Amino acid sequence: MNDEVTVSCYSGHTFADRPVWFTWEGATYHVEAVDKEWREPGMRCFRVVAQGSGLYDLCYNEHQDVWRVSRIGGKEAA
Repeated sequence: MNDEVTVSCYSGHTFADRPVWFTWEGATYHVEAVDKEWREPGMRCFRVVAQGSGLYDLCYNEHQDVWRVSRIGGKEAA
């Protein structure tokens, strides 16, 4: 997982409570659902269902203040 991405999140009591949309490779993807959420040392990760385009892992590196994305499955973006 090494592709940088711009992510807009709902932030409640902490930053990055839930991704709402993300822009990657020139396309914007709206998050329909968060399928899974987990933490790794210094990171918050989400497996999301993007509207019409499949599953993605979005991980936020808290120390570097950078999001990364990787495609898990689904059709290619138009």
